[in-house]
Amino acid sequence: MTLKTLDYQSIDYREAGKFEETRFEKIHNVIFTSSDEGSVIVAQEIASLIREKQQKGKKFILGLATGSSPIKVYEELVRMHREEGLSFQNVITFNLDEYFPMEKSDMQSYHFFMHEHLFNHVDINPENIHIPDGTVSQEELYQYCIDYEMQIKGAGGLDFQLLGIGRTGHVGFNEPGSHFNSSTRVITLDHITRVDAAPSFLGINNVPRKAITMGIGSIRKAKRIVLMAWGSNKASIIKETIEGEVSSEVPATYLQHHNNTTFVLDEGAAADLTRIKTPWLVTSCIWTDQLRRRALLWLCEKVNKPVLKLTDKDYNDNGMSGLLAEQGPAYDLNIHMFNTLQRTITGWPGGKPNAEDSNRPERALPAKKRVIIFSPHPDDDVISMGGTFDRLIEQGHEVHVAYQTSGNIAVSDEEALKYAEVVVEIEKNADSEMHKMIDALRHKYTNSEIDQTIRKLKGLIRRKESLAATRFLGLPDNQVHFLDLPFYETGTIKKGRLSEDDFSIMTHLISTIRPHQVFAAGDLADPHGTHKICLDAVFESLRRLKSEKFMKDCWLWLYRGAWHEWDIHEIEMAVPMSPDQVLKKRRAIFYHQSQKDGAMFQGDDEREFWIRVENRTQLTADKYNALGMAEYAAMEAFKRYHF
Repeated sequence: MTLKTLDYQSIDYREAGKFEETRFEKIHNVIFTSSDEGSVIVAQEIASLIREKQQKGKKFILGLATGSSPIKVYEELVRMHREEGLSFQNVITFNLDEYFPMEKSDMQSYHFFMHEHLFNHVDINPENIHIPDGTVSQEELYQYCIDYEMQIKGAGGLDFQLLGIGRTGHVGFNEPGSHFNSSTRVITLDHITRVDAAPSFLGINNVPRKAITMGIGSIRKAKRIVLMAWGSNKASIIKETIEGEVSSEVPATYLQHHNNTTFVLDEGAAADLTRIKTPWLVTSCIWTDQLRRRALLWLCEKVNKPVLKLTDKDYNDNGMSGLLAEQGPAYDLNIHMFNTLQRTITGWPGGKPNAEDSNRPERALPAKKRVIIFSPHPDDDVISMGGTFDRLIEQGHEVHVAYQTSGNIAVSDEEALKYAEVVVEIEKNADSEMHKMIDALRHKYTNSEIDQTIRKLKGLIRRKESLAATRFLGLPDNQVHFLDLPFYETGTIKKGRLSEDDFSIMTHLISTIRPHQVFAAGDLADPHGTHKICLDAVFESLRRLKSEKFMKDCWLWLYRGAWHEWDIHEIEMAVPMSPDQVLKKRRAIFYHQSQKDGAMFQGDDEREFWIRVENRTQLTADKYNALGMAEYAAMEAFKRYHF
């Protein structure tokens, strides 16, 4: 660790801001390496409280949340019930919220979610389960919310409330503007909240505009509150909530006034906290190479200077006098950093033949490498590293691209209908199955057999688009691999677990190609998302093959997805692109027509993927230029992972 760490043994509440390192923090928080680790600890606290109440012959009143954040907590509670005899007989639950209107049987309902992930697998009395009812009539809704609030009070109040947090800072569905003392009510959902929910509903137009939610006042009455946040996409709102001022615009900040709240975070969600992002501002540091690099690049941005123009005064005025005293003067630090940055830039992502490579990001030998590009979906390769992909092919390397999932659920019904109708128009004798599929797509009805046929068609659309793009880049078809990993093929947004079938497919490909280089998507913004699962599949497959002789000469490079880029201090290889290469990459992306106009899962950025990625790669180049490096049209960035 580069920062003096606090010796937390548990997530038991401690007063926030008591230590030098945490002096900007107003909510107690504990940081774990992974969301799985943090989730298990949260589940253990809940289980301990349940047992404590059982020993006293009392009921335990448990407030529950939904979404991706608590899933692992529920899995661990189910495991403890099955393997350790944890009983829920004395547990009374109240869920935070529910969409309105919403049928209980709908797969997107929180009633469905809670039964699927917890209630169907433990011995809780059904009469003790309380979830806001999305089927209540409009006329009865006001009184229903009052009654829900009174039920909580009648049960004795919440002993424990589990929370997640939205990117707007909402807890439950208490959107920005919610009052400090608000109670259970109907609320209109913020646009960002609906955008975040869109993947589960297969498009934002299907997301309800309203919800029933416990109020901030309801939540604050809980005796104990634990809020969980996972992934770098939560980092900004976590910093604002923990270190910012209390504001109705960030409802989670109201928790600063609760005297028994703990935030449980993974490293991604905690990344923007002052003691993590800029530890030199709050304490003395152990100045490793990586921390020094991060600090100098932060300083350049702060004072708006290229690295070679930083002065001793710049260091001293911005909390970095310790670094200057240990490793200065500024001139020496600046020269070292300039050279470090310069050495990350290469037009030879597979290594430059016959070149001295001790200061280059990649090895010169072998001159012609075998390369696997793992692409979670059938377009991540060209979106995220299309220029590098092109360079590797042009420079004579044996490049293979492996599409890990079919990507079929990202094809809209309208897009699939278009292709199906073309087939029928060309082939007048098309079989009845094709006509059934067209009818289902037109009228939005479903059954398992038709759904499977439609998913197959959508998968074929993604395949043919991918082949068109790789052919455009000059890659032979026999070096394109469609893995169709089984974990993805559920037909729904929710994916299965990685299994031996997935690992078998992955390890077979790797051991067959015996690569010198592997590229994989390292976008960890959502620790439960497809990109993260695909990366876990890469990590585990490489781990299993590590003892193989060819693996001793295999390097793994991580690229980022369409939403985020590596910070400059993290980049270990930056591949510059000319204006012509930017245009060529754009054309390759355009072959993915089903994802071009109004893609189903665009996240919170409504721009098309090619626009996003061009802005992102241009911004990376601009940042390098601002630091004093040469000016390029764009840059693709990579970070090496040592396994």
